[in-house]
Amino acid sequence: MAEDAPASIVSLIASATEIVCALGLRDRLVGVSHECDFPEDVKGLPVLSAPKMDPELPGGEIDRQVREIVAGGLSVYDIRTEELARLRPDLVVTQDQCEVCAVSLKDVEGAVAALTLRATRICSLRPNSLEDIVEDFRRVAAAAGVPERGEKLVRSFDDRLARLGEKSARAVRRPTVACLEWLDPLMVAGGWMPELVRIAGGEPVVVTEAERFRKVDWETLAGADPDVIVVMPCGFAIDRTLEELKDRRTGEMLRGMRATRAGRCFVADGSAYFNRPGPRIADSAEILAGLIHPGIFGEQNAAQRWPG
Repeated sequence: MAEDAPASIVSLIASATEIVCALGLRDRLVGVSHECDFPEDVKGLPVLSAPKMDPELPGGEIDRQVREIVAGGLSVYDIRTEELARLRPDLVVTQDQCEVCAVSLKDVEGAVAALTLRATRICSLRPNSLEDIVEDFRRVAAAAGVPERGEKLVRSFDDRLARLGEKSARAVRRPTVACLEWLDPLMVAGGWMPELVRIAGGEPVVVTEAERFRKVDWETLAGADPDVIVVMPCGFAIDRTLEELKDRRTGEMLRGMRATRAGRCFVADGSAYFNRPGPRIADSAEILAGLIHPGIFGEQNAAQRWPG
């Protein structure tokens, strides 16, 4: 370990926690965000963030509350500054990609300055594409003083995706795929998701490049007429998404889609996989491949057909 390598690390975003642990630095992790739940043993660490909205509310109400908070110029999350002051970490990992996804860089900088934690460094991540995710592996590893571990993690991640892409290329046909990031309002996933769909042997619809996730109407989705629909709301596990799908209008609209009628509408764990730009994005690509090409990759246990 380099002499100036941080002895203690706080992660304020779940994907960064997974990166830190994948780099073999779990022993240096002293605090996490309220959403950090993997690996399992991080759950007992001090929690340094809390949402200002109620995450148990229906998706439409969560969206409304978040928009009100942001419109008022406020952060969606609180930092537990007393806990941050007590831990006095050498390194804090956060993000400046999305003010709704996790504690923002601005808030962390403000908290560190207010607490006069002069020795604390901040590493901020901004993943908008697969390339960005890989660079974040390197960024966290460099900030933690273990750049060689970052390169090893990058090679392992890239190799998994390359092998997957080579296997999916055997497919005679590439089905069209819609990845739904939110249901009320309806949003189609952007960022790294179009790239994952292509690696898994499909063609993304509505949002086809690494751009912001887009709000659309149901008519637009119906017009795209995808072969496969994967419902993966941000921050929702499968059971929570199944509750959202009990909404009458949402259910009716999805049941009217050709993909659903053909038995190719699936619910996946957005919280653990697709929405979390860390090492398990490779797992996400493998899950997608099984949904798009079950004949090549086999049936997937990590997602559930809807209606079940």
